[in-house]
Amino acid sequence: MNSNPTIWRATVLTLFPEMFPGPLGVSLAGRALSSGLWALETRDIRDSATDRHRSVDDTPAGGGPGMVLRADVLAAAIDAAGVASDRPRLLMSPRGRPLTQSWVAELAAGLGPLIVCGRFEGVDQRVIEARALEEVSVGDYVLSGGEIAAMALIDACVRLLPGVMGKCESGADESFSEGLLEYPQYTRPQTFEGRPIPDILTSGDHAKVAAWRQAEAEALTRARRPDLWGGRKGPKSTTDG
Repeated sequence: MNSNPTIWRATVLTLFPEMFPGPLGVSLAGRALSSGLWALETRDIRDSATDRHRSVDDTPAGGGPGMVLRADVLAAAIDAAGVASDRPRLLMSPRGRPLTQSWVAELAAGLGPLIVCGRFEGVDQRVIEARALEEVSVGDYVLSGGEIAAMALIDACVRLLPGVMGKCESGADESFSEGLLEYPQYTRPQTFEGRPIPDILTSGDHAKVAAWRQAEAEALTRARRPDLWGGRKGPKSTTDG
């Protein structure tokens, strides 16, 4: 584990530490991890259990199916991590605040979060409140646990860290960077199964290319994500009705 206190660090509390780094150990994130551009610390919540069975859950108060992660065990795991108060404390949860690109950028600009990966039917509400956990959702669906969601959050942050992507501008025109989905991309061959690259992209006229990309991004956003289009604060093209 990288001991540099100033590096961006993800501290993950999980019942399945063997799931990490997983996809975070390859490609952009993996190369950056190996070269010390960020650090990953994975801690087993069961290490904070106090009985010989290493129990971490119990039945829901008031009855119901499944089990609930205990407040005392999880609180002890959070405290044992020794994470400074200026680092965000996140709980991956389908009922949480939706993760957005702007929030990702905010997290990437900080020191890195502590991330709790929930399991079972959820986490005792008292530890959420007592340890000031902010709940984060990666979509309106339910996963078996918070680990995959945590990986998605970490990957989204890591790629924005200085030195991770090859070109500083490579993240500037991506989906959500200006409240828009990304415009269509093309490359060789010039014609594929009778479908040519749009002529404007090979015209050499950079102004026209930029205008085409803007218009395409706006059209895609209007059609596929009216929620984004309706709430967009950025400038809209003169073709917008």
